[in-house]
Amino acid sequence: MSKDSVRIKVSASVANVSCGFDCLGYSLEEPADILTITKREKPGIEITISGTGADSISTLAGRNTAGKGILSLLTAVDQQLGFTVHIEKGIFPGSGLGSSAASAVGGVVGVNLLLGSPLKPSELLIHCMAGEAAASGDFHADNVAPALLGSIILIRSYDPLDIVSLPIPENLFSTVVLPELSINTKKARALVPRHVPIKTAVEQAGNLAGFTSAMYTGDFELLGRSMIDLLAEPYRQELIPGYHSVHQASLDNGAIGCGISGSGPALFAFSDSLETAMKIGLAMEKAFKHEGFVSEVYSSKIRVEPPEILD
Repeated sequence: MSKDSVRIKVSASVANVSCGFDCLGYSLEEPADILTITKREKPGIEITISGTGADSISTLAGRNTAGKGILSLLTAVDQQLGFTVHIEKGIFPGSGLGSSAASAVGGVVGVNLLLGSPLKPSELLIHCMAGEAAASGDFHADNVAPALLGSIILIRSYDPLDIVSLPIPENLFSTVVLPELSINTKKARALVPRHVPIKTAVEQAGNLAGFTSAMYTGDFELLGRSMIDLLAEPYRQELIPGYHSVHQASLDNGAIGCGISGSGPALFAFSDSLETAMKIGLAMEKAFKHEGFVSEVYSSKIRVEPPEILD
């Protein structure tokens, strides 16, 4: 029996992961968005939003990441149908934790389910990317791919689209600290230079290769040496008050490596145990507090599951 409504939970994600600008991302356990999508007789997408930062998000389908992703999907399967979409925001917009991506993924996955799943998960990615573009202005998959598929995702190529799910060492843990700040994604992307010296490109490629190798081998010393960004973080760190002290606090308390999550202001760190991950989170939270900012801390393993269908 076909369903008329679906409720779906989509987790936050960390993009770039230091050395993988626009081509690395991983999924978190929390926070998350919850979307309720219901069929309606009248064609078109009607969107309502509640929760954290709801007032800052457009409810127009063409300007909302969930709405735009759904429209892309409907065009691909040649359907002119109507849906109501309620987005319960648990991921604050402008947090650097894939807020726009989570909503895009939830909309696309939910409508695909209500249509009887005509497309496989991997085929949904391009429509999630179309939705994400409503917020970022660019087609990139470093948030939507892990939100859609789980795990750590490497986007090897965008044309043609080619993604690789990397293995996750058993004792790898994530810490994310989100201060009470908001950074506009388009503004943060505008800071990144369009051209870089060949020496910088070579060093960044080496770091990405080292990161990938470390995921397969579990070599955390190599992982730490590789988690250095030369493309975006040198320019984006100025948007985050206390960046250097928070970054250093993570390393002083056992972090393998630390960096800006996506466009920021959230920072992430890797460690080799949950105990260390929580210790790092407290130290980073304290460093942000010293700068005058209250923070939320999320410590867990990397989420490997796709979005959760609640009912």
